Amino acid sequence: MNTQGPEGLRLPRSRQANERLHAMIPGGAHTYAKGDDQYPDDLAPVISHGRGAHVWDVDGNRYVEYGSGLRSVSLGHAHPRVVEAVRRELDRGSNFVRPSVVEVEAAERFLATVPTAEMVKFAKNGSDVTTAAVRLARAVTGRARVAICGDHPFYSVDDWFIGTTPMSAGVPAATTDLTVAFPYGDLAATEELLTRYRDEVACLILEPATHTEPPPGYLAGLRELADRHGCVLVFDEMITGFRWSEAGAQSLYGVVPDLSTFGKALGNGCAVSALAGRRDLMEWGGLRHSGDRVFLLSTTHGAETHSLAAAMAVQTTYVEEGVTARLHALGERLAAGVRDAAAGMGVADHVVVRGRASNLVFATLDENRRPSQPYRTLFLRRLLAGGVLAPSFVVSDALSDADIDHTVDVVAQACAVYRKALDAGDPTPWTGGRPVKPVFRRSV
Repeated sequence: MNTQGPEGLRLPRSRQANERLHAMIPGGAHTYAKGDDQYPDDLAPVISHGRGAHVWDVDGNRYVEYGSGLRSVSLGHAHPRVVEAVRRELDRGSNFVRPSVVEVEAAERFLATVPTAEMVKFAKNGSDVTTAAVRLARAVTGRARVAICGDHPFYSVDDWFIGTTPMSAGVPAATTDLTVAFPYGDLAATEELLTRYRDEVACLILEPATHTEPPPGYLAGLRELADRHGCVLVFDEMITGFRWSEAGAQSLYGVVPDLSTFGKALGNGCAVSALAGRRDLMEWGGLRHSGDRVFLLSTTHGAETHSLAAAMAVQTTYVEEGVTARLHALGERLAAGVRDAAAGMGVADHVVVRGRASNLVFATLDENRRPSQPYRTLFLRRLLAGGVLAPSFVVSDALSDADIDHTVDVVAQACAVYRKALDAGDPTPWTGGRPVKPVFRRSV
């Protein structure tokens, strides 16, 4: 898949482009998860273009890509149906001084796709809508505290969440103190938290599922706890929306939150997100209630016609073509292949595939079966050399069986090197430089 061969991947133009990026953009990327610190030394490709499940870097190397657009491009790059919908609206104008009829159509389509919601408001990114959900919950309940599931990695770029991470510089402690955490899957601990902060918690916010399925009765139990303690239940469906079901995990598991947030796959790479929920709550941000006005969401570009058209095309494609089922089938094939390859090379306990088939991640474990950034570096380096760009194993609908077979072959080669490093007790000779780093960390 690359122009240099498995031992000789060279990225001189990407290195030059990365230097230019760092000279003008703090961190060299607009998303921390896309930073070159997430990739091995000198092997951080800068993308030229993509089509389907493949991307090309500025050096001309082609890769099978996983985790496309941080899980946002679930139909594949430049999907014809989405591109056509976007192009059609661009030719008609993208933003006006009054709502477009496209906003009506997009809202109707969304609420038909996610029937557990009664109203919806669109924005451009996930952080805006999760923060709007928190603000609305505080306004409705008159309470200040926010309870987040501490086992989930990210909710928002805003202070109420970022202050709880290792990158909390610049966030006042008074803000962070208002956010408390509960563990996933533990109803007793959550009830203890709500009792400790009785009548103080505005909302419980969590991803309904991640790398593990919710324990039986867990989500229904949260629903009951939220009702009993008078707080708002918010499902962050940025990832589970579409990948679990086009109607979200709330539909799959049969538990209806008060509010939910969608994004990522909603626009197949176009910037669109959604806050959805109960009419009586959402109307607090509107004009048809008798109370004080709530600043819910107001974004200049939140209803750009081409992004809403993309969202409608995505929803139609998912429903008509059974995309979620295909994502699961592709993920199952990939997971089985990777596990077999790891077992065949004697590293099944060290290269571990986890998660729902439509949302696979992998863990790289050391000799003591602990997470290891050096071993992750070794593994990523071998994948890149084989033409596989895979910060995760999250699949897209554009993958072919041949793409997956190639990926499994490259994984097997990477696992052979992994075995050598384990036997040597040191991955350093195979990392090619400094280890990759976690996104959330205190120091540079």
